[in-house]
Amino acid sequence: MSAERRIRAVIVEDEPHARANLREYVSGVDWLTLVGEAADGRDAIRLVDSRQPDLLFLDISLPESSGLEVIQRIKHKPEIVFTTAYDQYALAAFEIGALDYLLKPFGRQRFQTMLDRVSRRLQSPVPAPERAAAAFDTPLRRLFARTRDGILPIDVRKIQHISASGDYAEVYSEGKCHLLHTSLGELAARLDPEVFCQVHRSHIVNLDAVVKLVQFDSRRLLIQLRDGKQIVASRAASERLRSLVR
Repeated sequence: MSAERRIRAVIVEDEPHARANLREYVSGVDWLTLVGEAADGRDAIRLVDSRQPDLLFLDISLPESSGLEVIQRIKHKPEIVFTTAYDQYALAAFEIGALDYLLKPFGRQRFQTMLDRVSRRLQSPVPAPERAAAAFDTPLRRLFARTRDGILPIDVRKIQHISASGDYAEVYSEGKCHLLHTSLGELAARLDPEVFCQVHRSHIVNLDAVVKLVQFDSRRLLIQLRDGKQIVASRAASERLRSLVR
């Protein structure tokens, strides 16, 4: 980052210890200037719109208004780095264009990795995109899976099927299985219903990946997918699938 440009930052974090850690980390970066702190969502909205920072460190779980609600309600649109103790929010965080997602507790090395990404983005001539609240009403175009090396984007169009695994969802795409800390119901609500169909309480299929539907018993269909997976649809889902070919 150019020494001539100082980036104005705001911290929104309700935990005093976590807020102090972030303040310490920010103070050690010569191109960052801390211009405000807030401990709840309501104060965060006022602070961001009045100080208009370039960069916002934002906890997702906040009193008054959640971090996601803050993003929907602020008029000024800074770059965002989410901080949270719960990785199930990664889906929503990256969907709205967050620069990074710091899973607490994180140390200086992880903070530095984030800074490298922030520096590259803020030096770009392209301004930060508008993150309209309507983004939450449109079908997902990509998912994000956490790996040892970072965050892996998954093109939704290449997903074959998704299966529930406890509190997680197993996403099968291009011959690999990716584990996401999100519920099947949340994904079903955000995927394009013209393409994806929840065929069982534990399974979602990409209709474009269906090779054949065959009779399994008197009420249910067996779905054969391109990747070789076979799934028995529920009775209700079997009726919906039959209606597509009538």
